Amino acid sequence: MNLLPYFLDILKYTIAGLGIVWIAFYLIKPYLDRDEKIQLLEFRKTISNQTLPLRLQAYERLVLFIERVNPANMLIRLNAPSYSAHELYSLIVDEIRNEYQHNITQQIYVSSRAWGVVKHVKEDTLGIINNSIKGAPENATGLELSKIILGSLSQLEDNPYEIGAGMLRKDLEELF
Repeated sequence: MNLLPYFLDILKYTIAGLGIVWIAFYLIKPYLDRDEKIQLLEFRKTISNQTLPLRLQAYERLVLFIERVNPANMLIRLNAPSYSAHELYSLIVDEIRNEYQHNITQQIYVSSRAWGVVKHVKEDTLGIINNSIKGAPENATGLELSKIILGSLSQLEDNPYEIGAGMLRKDLEELF
């Protein structure tokens, strides 16, 4: 009994079957790829619909942060006349740090450029406050420090708080 012809027949049918499967796969593959792309787009759309409100809220909170750390607004909120300059300085620095810490998680939802603006505004504000306390007399009152801080703000050519809020708005406009 010669098994070689049977073996060759099995080999021919196997190769022919594999060829048919291969051809069928490459005929069906574009449809499978298209379905995968559609599912991926639907997934991204779902994620976008869920994260868009969070991103908008993050931008709102960061604009609010900029407004709250603006010394012109902060000094009104803190009502400085009863404090010494050093007490007011400590209160302002603590307020800025607390506001920043309160909003630090928002960086997840905004662009790195937007978060950079927030960090820059924080650092600029601390710089203004530090320079003002250095320029204040030794036993100055909180009111005198407030005047020095507001004087420093008025001497700036560009208002960093308006620029920062404008940059956040511009960044947000790019989302749409």
